[in-house]
Amino acid sequence: VKDANVRNWLKKLKDVAYDVDDVVDEWNSEKLKSQIEKEQKEARNFPLLKKMRNSISSFTFQTILYYKIASKLSGVNEQLDSIATEKDRYKFGLEKVVEEPRRLITASFIDDEEVYGRCQETEILVNMLVGNNSSGGGLKLPVISIMGMGGIGKTTLAQLVYNHSDVECHFGKRIWICVSDPFDEIRIAKEILEAFKGESSNLVGKDNILQEIRSHVSGKKVLLVLDDVWSEDATRWEQLKTSLKHCSPGSRILITTRNEKVAIIMGTTSSNLFLLNTLSLEECWSLLSRRAYYGRTREESENLDDIGWKIAEKCQGLPLAAKILGGLLRFKRTREQWQNVLDSEMWDIEEAEQDLFPPLFLSYYELPLVLKQCISYCAVFPKGMILRKNELIKLWMAQDYLKGVRCEEMEIVGEEYFDELHMRSFFQDFRGDELDSGIMKYKMHDIIHDFLLALMKTECVMLVNHDSEELKVDLSCESARHGTLIRKEAAPTEPNIFRFRKLRSLLIDSSYHDTSSLRLYLPRLFDQLTCLRTLNLSNGLFRNSIEELPDEIGKLVHLRYLNLKNNKKLKELPESMCGLCNLQTLNLKWCDSLKELPCGIGKIINLRHLENDQTNLSLMAIPKGIGRLTNLQTLSLFVVMGNSDTSSLGDLQNLVHLRGLLKISGLGAVCDVTEAMKAELENKKGLRTLILDFTISKGLMSNRWQRDDGRLLEALRPPPCLEELEIWWYSSPTISANWMMGLTKLSHVSLGYCLHLKSLPPLGKLPSLESLYIGGMSRVEKVSVEFLGVEREEILAPSSSVIAFPSLKHLEFEFSDLEEWEDWMPLTSREEHISIMPRLCSLTINSCPKLKALPCYVLHNTSLKQLNISQSPILSERCRKETGEDWLKISHIPSIMIDSVRIQVNCSSVEEFGVLQFQPLHRYS
Repeated sequence: VKDANVRNWLKKLKDVAYDVDDVVDEWNSEKLKSQIEKEQKEARNFPLLKKMRNSISSFTFQTILYYKIASKLSGVNEQLDSIATEKDRYKFGLEKVVEEPRRLITASFIDDEEVYGRCQETEILVNMLVGNNSSGGGLKLPVISIMGMGGIGKTTLAQLVYNHSDVECHFGKRIWICVSDPFDEIRIAKEILEAFKGESSNLVGKDNILQEIRSHVSGKKVLLVLDDVWSEDATRWEQLKTSLKHCSPGSRILITTRNEKVAIIMGTTSSNLFLLNTLSLEECWSLLSRRAYYGRTREESENLDDIGWKIAEKCQGLPLAAKILGGLLRFKRTREQWQNVLDSEMWDIEEAEQDLFPPLFLSYYELPLVLKQCISYCAVFPKGMILRKNELIKLWMAQDYLKGVRCEEMEIVGEEYFDELHMRSFFQDFRGDELDSGIMKYKMHDIIHDFLLALMKTECVMLVNHDSEELKVDLSCESARHGTLIRKEAAPTEPNIFRFRKLRSLLIDSSYHDTSSLRLYLPRLFDQLTCLRTLNLSNGLFRNSIEELPDEIGKLVHLRYLNLKNNKKLKELPESMCGLCNLQTLNLKWCDSLKELPCGIGKIINLRHLENDQTNLSLMAIPKGIGRLTNLQTLSLFVVMGNSDTSSLGDLQNLVHLRGLLKISGLGAVCDVTEAMKAELENKKGLRTLILDFTISKGLMSNRWQRDDGRLLEALRPPPCLEELEIWWYSSPTISANWMMGLTKLSHVSLGYCLHLKSLPPLGKLPSLESLYIGGMSRVEKVSVEFLGVEREEILAPSSSVIAFPSLKHLEFEFSDLEEWEDWMPLTSREEHISIMPRLCSLTINSCPKLKALPCYVLHNTSLKQLNISQSPILSERCRKETGEDWLKISHIPSIMIDSVRIQVNCSSVEEFGVLQFQPLHRYS
């Protein structure tokens, strides 16, 4: 919106829309709380007189509520009337016509001297087009896509490749088409035809044009570049591509796009998708300085170098930003002017708003409304922040961005939205872990973040204090809806956050300095910022924490997301929290002094995520009522006490939506196997990780003689889709659960401190098992062929193909001070036809002092890339470099560590295999 009057009017309208939403939400919340209280009172069977008193009290409350809501609605209606009057006064017209953003028309020409970097990228792409390996994967007409965010240099790279001498020689005909949006197949087809004929075509009709193209391409080796493709409509492209398939082998189509989905629709395979990265700082500086120093003397330039490098860093490797800021600096003559550019936020620089943001706005403009909401919300995060996909989805959910979409779960919708934004280059992969199930951490490019801040500058506020100064506040932002408080020093005064009474999100960033002083202001914060839907009070420094939450938190009736992570001194939560009937996410991770949850937790009926992992050392029990939270998807830790005052295993029965990780601790207190059967874990299809801890909760006497952990384990049958299973402190002599070998998707198993276990279960049968941890087995004396899971019939049939542990990659034995294990039995001559652990890449043996030797199928395993032996003197001696009895058998292993000393390392082999460090293979703590 360019007109200031219209912009201000729209801001007022949006502010009132937020107010309307809050009033309606408050009304629905009070109705829901009243319904919950009514159901609880009816369940108690009060005497008739008390029931009448409750009815009168409820009627009085309802009357007061009606008056309160009616008063607020009246005020909102007055604001709407005023806004409508302003519309008529200024004669604003409401039209559906939207001015589309300007799109640049590109051509194939380029000045090589204006380009810095991209040599390696050019070489790779040229080889993909003309090299010996550029067969296109058997496709008749391969499509290669250059993908990246706006302004990263996709078109420039395509121009470099298009004009490369090898490409010119290889292709008989090269054609450059600027596609842009909309995808006009008739125009594109005509331009292709004109390129062949050298003149405009008078043909009319799509079929005639495509037939003519087909005749021209026949027998020719063609390179077609389609620059700036946006359309996700495959039907517009299919017929045109079909007409091009009659060109000779070796022909290629090269497209540039910002959207991975477009690349896939156009026919790009994963091997032909080229993700373009940002420039290095040196390349960015070269590009910026060429423009900025134009016409200056060497002395003038050297005087500005130090500031110039910092400005280049500000561009974060984006070529377009370097060009624009370089052009701006050309007309800035003094150090003060350059320093001013460095100190300015990108959205405050006029040239950035005019030239840098429009290409990004094109990407934003193409988004559906719901995705615009989701990506705009990301302006609330500090620049450079690592974003966790699941957390971001919960934050979107708290703002109601994921509601009203089909009948799917909000989390599933949120995942679709995130993936769509990721494919459109709004998010970048940050890092992954080989043991994780995919990359789950992401970043936003700083320039995209600046662009979003420019869009949301009246709705998002970033409050930063320096050197104990009072927070400075822009009064024009006092109606902001989302805020982040960054305290770089311990502020001695009350924070100005209370001016922002309309805030829906408050994220307090404690990564710079201790924010525990904020607890002094929490009662007032909860009392005044009553519109909050998202509140992050997590403690990033671990040093100090909130010790208690005031009762006033119950006033935050709109609250949907509360993060208390890492508040290590927090011992209890107030009962008033149970009135937060809209709360969806409660994060209590690492609150390891927390002893109990509120007794009335069953009232928070909209709770979907209770993240309480890493509280197992302090949390005594789970209150009764947890079974009423039927929307619950995350329950990281369930503690069993075995008494009637707390939740039992049977309370898990109704929690059918549980997903991800579930740890059940205190199973040693369970004597009634029927309670375990009532839990019906098998019906919780979303569970992926199950940790079963057979210890006994604090304060309970051991009932070991009444326990039957074997029957209990059998009753805790998990769903067949389980991927990770850990069993700790199991007390029976065998693990014979019939369901275990049926878990065909199980990729990780940990067995820890099963002190009475005499033999290991036949885990070699599990077809998908990739990592296995076995530790603390005091009575296991040998690991025999039974561990491999090979049946007697298979041993006696040498002609059959038998593979034990077919997928195992990581194996760790850690017996601590328990010294009984002596033999890891080798195969006999009858068993040598069995293939064992063919994919094993890392083996760790720790604290096995009596273990005599490794079996031959380990020593001769050519896939093994890492061997780590510690506190196992017999093995250490046998594997000693050069002199050990087994050295020649293991010398092929690239990385060997004996007693914390790396005696052999071949980095290239290790990195090629993707194994970098020895990592723990279990989640238990």
